[in-house]
Amino acid sequence: MIHILSRLFPALLCIITCLCISAPHLSHAKSLFKIATLAPEGSVWVKRFREFTREVEEKSSGEVAFKVYPGGVMGDDRAMFRKMQVGQLHGGGFTMTGIGPVVSDFRVMGIPFLFKSYEEVDKVWQGLTPYFDKVFAEKDFVFVAPTEVGFVYTMSTSPIGTLDSLRKSKCWSPEGDPVSALFLENLGISPTLLAIPDVLTSLQTGLIDTVFNSFYGSIVLQWFTKAKYISDIPFGYAYGAFLLDRKRFNKLKPEHRQLIKDAAAKYFNVLLTDTRKSNKDALAVLKENGVGLVSTDPGALAELHGVRDKTVEKIKGEAFSAQIYDATMKILSDSRGR
Repeated sequence: MIHILSRLFPALLCIITCLCISAPHLSHAKSLFKIATLAPEGSVWVKRFREFTREVEEKSSGEVAFKVYPGGVMGDDRAMFRKMQVGQLHGGGFTMTGIGPVVSDFRVMGIPFLFKSYEEVDKVWQGLTPYFDKVFAEKDFVFVAPTEVGFVYTMSTSPIGTLDSLRKSKCWSPEGDPVSALFLENLGISPTLLAIPDVLTSLQTGLIDTVFNSFYGSIVLQWFTKAKYISDIPFGYAYGAFLLDRKRFNKLKPEHRQLIKDAAAKYFNVLLTDTRKSNKDALAVLKENGVGLVSTDPGALAELHGVRDKTVEKIKGEAFSAQIYDATMKILSDSRGR
């Protein structure tokens, strides 16, 4: 589910189209990259991205520029990918669930109940990034930077504190995320598969009553207006990728390619800190707006871990390779000292 956002980021995945109009100087850029994202205007994701683009434009003296389409105005991840294929877009901020069908191994960090802390997340990113650089390049992408929605939680219109109550819910799972869908099926749930832009309407109409998002993501996407209860243990980790068209990127001067990489390292590292702080702050805002935390049955976690392991064994080699899973688990094992 999780990848909110990563669609996930998730994931994040909204709306102010007038701000997508390019400034006059963009027409004079020798290399103009048209970039789309589901993240809404005004969010920390778009704010830092615009700072990144401004620095690249300024330091390249306007030779490299970006036209940014936030808020899903170019469609969901699948639509963004199709537009990249025909040259209408040259990059984007993709959620894990959106780009997972293209680079399946990128799904591995979205396994439910995989991580215990952000420290573990960071170690896995550090270990896997060289591999992701390689596999995205094979698909004609430049993996500029990972993006993060953060830890995501079960959010519902009625309290869910036990597995029985979860099984009785009308649960959502993101399109393009076979791992979460199979995990829920192994729990005895038949999830409704929806793209992220369709979730709020489905909550409002009652098609679904249980979703997964980060604290901050639930605010910017307004899901908290319907899902007023949050289970107190994270369901998983949601994330995504900022990608550029590799052929267009390689046409840039070497110094401009390096400029993009250096600016991305600077601003997307700041964005990581921003996102985690925003999630922490968002929990207080949610509580102020009547959202309640629900204590999870202490005995549920062991069963959830067992279902996770069963799911991995069934889907390993299909949704992601055994190679990437083994590499991920080795990093985690080393970080946990065993």
